Amino acid sequence: MFVAEIGDVHRFADPSHLCSWAGLTPKHRESDTVVRRGHITKQGSKLVRWAAVEAIQRQPAGSKISVDRKRIEARRGRNIAKVAAARKLLTLVYYGLRDGHIRALARQRAAA
Repeated sequence: MFVAEIGDVHRFADPSHLCSWAGLTPKHRESDTVVRRGHITKQGSKLVRWAAVEAIQRQPAGSKISVDRKRIEARRGRNIAKVAAARKLLTLVYYGLRDGHIRALARQRAAA
């Protein structure tokens, strides 16, 4: 689903632009020295956002993203942890589509 919805990944400058396009980044309101961050923007592809959050919920318990999600969940809550982990997954998808492989996953297999 990611490949079909994202299309050519080279149109995004970096993973943060892809996450912003998918609507997984917080709203940012700024005036002079006051900065307010709100809920996620939910702009962009609903399917990519849905697929990223669903994929995070189905991760095996020992995976790096799952461990990060549990760590964030203990501090910030379940929903914020899901969105943060979905951004991490979308970052890996970006590099996977750009480079053809994901180096972070290769390091995990080598260590195991």
